[in-house]
Amino acid sequence: MDADVIVIGAGAAGSSTAWHLARRGHEVVVLERFPRGHAWGSSHGSTRIFRVAYREPLYSRLAAAAIPMWRELEQESGETLLEQTGQLDHGFAGAIDEIEATLRAGDWAFDRLTPDQARERWPGMNFDETVIYSPDGGRIFADRTIEALLNLAEGAGAQLRFEDPALALEPVAGGVRVVTATGAVTARAAVVSAGGWLPGLAGLDDFGIRLPRLQVTAQAPVHFGIRPGFAFPSYVHHEGSDATNHTFAYGAYGLESPGEGVKVGLDTMDVISDLEARTLDVPDSAIEAAADYARRWLPGADTDVASAASCLFTMTDDSNFILDRRGPVVIMSPCSGHGFKFTPILGAIGADLVEGAATWAPEWRLPA
Repeated sequence: MDADVIVIGAGAAGSSTAWHLARRGHEVVVLERFPRGHAWGSSHGSTRIFRVAYREPLYSRLAAAAIPMWRELEQESGETLLEQTGQLDHGFAGAIDEIEATLRAGDWAFDRLTPDQARERWPGMNFDETVIYSPDGGRIFADRTIEALLNLAEGAGAQLRFEDPALALEPVAGGVRVVTATGAVTARAAVVSAGGWLPGLAGLDDFGIRLPRLQVTAQAPVHFGIRPGFAFPSYVHHEGSDATNHTFAYGAYGLESPGEGVKVGLDTMDVISDLEARTLDVPDSAIEAAADYARRWLPGADTDVASAASCLFTMTDDSNFILDRRGPVVIMSPCSGHGFKFTPILGAIGADLVEGAATWAPEWRLPA
């Protein structure tokens, strides 16, 4: 065997899993198809929302468990990674009522506000129907987190191999063989955290792995300038009605990214049928749609100053994660656009799965 564990993909889930495995004493090889610090996946960019305010209690509990692990990661790396600057949800009452119930059940602090009350506190925003504020939410520094994890994993002995994509998995006696662009690597176990490339990875069926339907999409969050005197917490805008919105659905989300402005992400995604042909270009229509939203809901944003980036989402039908194991292969797809906030604990879960633990939640199991 060339290693104890092969980790395929060095995004948030893969880099965190590599860190946890290496610090537990495993020999780890990380295979990443792109250069270090690339922008072709789902984990790049300056910031992500952190929130404990979920309509689904499972993910609120997971966020609670992640907080001390964020602090441990900060201590180990010497970097500031999570700032609990507060987070707002606003929109149709059914969603906000469910969030309030989750926050109450977890004994989290919150303020329930009318739109006028919220506007008094955050004059750079307009608010829809009803509002709830969670002071325990905030923002995560994404690129900084990935680099911290990779540095710590490498410092603990992990071998990082960039621009060396995994092409196929093959069963071998006592483990798994991963065919790469430069050869092959064998190990007792493999963790597949390949993001949008997961559905196209060959050989999973040889391990009895049947994936649920996964739709790979691209989203284009846009940063706008901030007018003098305004500031923004993280926010999720729940547009629509109880009858038409899934538990995880939203109309828009965003946060203030230091040095970049205020982010606007809209729930409008383009399905990607060919990842190899994808570019990072953002269409003008996506920037204009975000600007239209900002002009209505974020009066403190300066829509004359804009920058945009393309980001992959790997969507399951129910927006739940896939974190499970079949034989020597662990599938890690903490996907559907809401996984980054859990990064440190996801790595611990991945390492636990390698070591024989059961999946953390039944919702995350692979299809039988």
